[in-house]
Amino acid sequence: MGWDYALVHLYYNIPPALLLTIAVISTTPWDSYLIRRQIWTYPSDAIVGPTLFRIPAEEVFFFIIQTYNTSLLYLLASVPTFHPIHLCGELSLTRSKWLKRWKWIGVSLLVAAMLTGAGLVVKGGEGLYLGLIIVWAGPFILLLWSLSFQLLLGLPISNTILPILMPTLYLWIVDTLALRRGTWVIESGTKLGWHLWDGLDVEEAFFFLVTNTLIVFGLVAFDNALAILETFPTLFPTLPTLPSPIMLVEALLVSLTRYDDQRIQGLEEALRRLRQKSRSFYLASGCFQGRLRIDLVLLYSFCRVADDLVDNVASGTEARHWILKLTKFLDICYAGTATEREMREDFVKRTFPRKEQAALLLLPTTHLSPTPLYDLLKGFETDLEFSFNAQFPITNEETLQVYASRVAGTVAELCLELVFYHTKESIGEEQQRSIVNAGGRMGIALQYVNICRDIAVDARIQRVYLPTEWLKSQGLSPEDVIDDPTNTRVEALRQRLLDHAMTIYDEARRAIVSLPKESRAAMRVAVESYVEIGRVLQKSQYKLKAGRATVPKLRRLKVAWTALKKG
Repeated sequence: MGWDYALVHLYYNIPPALLLTIAVISTTPWDSYLIRRQIWTYPSDAIVGPTLFRIPAEEVFFFIIQTYNTSLLYLLASVPTFHPIHLCGELSLTRSKWLKRWKWIGVSLLVAAMLTGAGLVVKGGEGLYLGLIIVWAGPFILLLWSLSFQLLLGLPISNTILPILMPTLYLWIVDTLALRRGTWVIESGTKLGWHLWDGLDVEEAFFFLVTNTLIVFGLVAFDNALAILETFPTLFPTLPTLPSPIMLVEALLVSLTRYDDQRIQGLEEALRRLRQKSRSFYLASGCFQGRLRIDLVLLYSFCRVADDLVDNVASGTEARHWILKLTKFLDICYAGTATEREMREDFVKRTFPRKEQAALLLLPTTHLSPTPLYDLLKGFETDLEFSFNAQFPITNEETLQVYASRVAGTVAELCLELVFYHTKESIGEEQQRSIVNAGGRMGIALQYVNICRDIAVDARIQRVYLPTEWLKSQGLSPEDVIDDPTNTRVEALRQRLLDHAMTIYDEARRAIVSLPKESRAAMRVAVESYVEIGRVLQKSQYKLKAGRATVPKLRRLKVAWTALKKG
């Protein structure tokens, strides 16, 4: 049984549907009251005729279409956003004085606005329409602000301000045209008589600004609830594919003191590493959903930190010490003792630099088998032969394949283990093994692409991953590559390795269709985004940036979109 279709509803259809329902239910009594009080009216020759509590059918449809359009814009802007890093527990809130200050500034301004609105309603007359807008919308905005202020303040403005202002400006223009034609009329005596521009009353402008704010705040609250459910498995050990409204409300009401601030900070660091170190995989990560995306980001963070710990040292002895420490870390993780968590945390804090600790502590070892992780460390040992033994261990194609399998094939296998753990779709063990084997082969292909891209970069640090046997066939030695990595004969070997990579890729990619539906398209984006680097390298003229061939941003987006469409 697959859940891909259900996930589409969860992330893209249910939030607008809920808002549509709330918009119609909450707006109908208020709108009906305004019409009965003749604060606004509709000429009989401007409407079709059917009404709901005196509200014209066109007006009811307007509630729906405005909610839909604003929601669509918000959802499009939010697709790549990693919401967990924008959560903020009580500890972080205490440290971040500006966030706590703005929370209460927002509450104070909203309460003051509601009191002002109530005063205008009681007074009646020219401020009545504005007062009714404030009294109606104020409590909803205050509630949503109180529940989701951390995301409302922390999200990029493209997720919040833009989806509010763009449809608001559009509706201001539409409303101006409609008022000038007399499609609807704001009666005098209940409005201030001020205009934003000729033909647009300030009350109407304020109304559209407020309603779009309500829509976006509601969507942010929904995302806030999902982020809490997905980020804190200790609070919500079991997360259904489609959380109930009660569960979403329960998540929003979780006290900030129960948030795991260290986990949030660790996720923020992990995403920053991914964004800085791999643009291709960072783009692909936005296509995964929920806890699977979180665990994949954490897995990448661990692999990156482990690699840097071994690479960024002054001596081979120090590098081997880090490998031993990482091995000990894995030994503790997979010891299976009741005190494993306490031992793990104590060992990491005593042994590793502070800024790398979260990457180790948050590694989801309960969902991962140990063998690929240990093999990854063996791959790091091969790199040491270059740096500190002045050797070139990649002697032939076989040793190259073993190396690529250890440093990349293992990571592909680990990614697939997370996919199988988090998916609801049932896949037999034999098919899983077949997919994992193909994934390992795909990892080798991607590592070959990586080697081809970084020949010049690796040469600067005295590393040559092209097999020595291949070099000899071209009358070269590893030292020749280090001296001149742009040699035409080196380029010929680059193309030879790329051909090997593409052959393996063509064989392994057939297994993608066997993946669970909810992760298939995202995994295809991850693969195709990286393989595109190889396709760029196969061209006779490719652009270099810091010694590496790069894929232009628009081209990466096009590749990702094409991969998503294939599913």
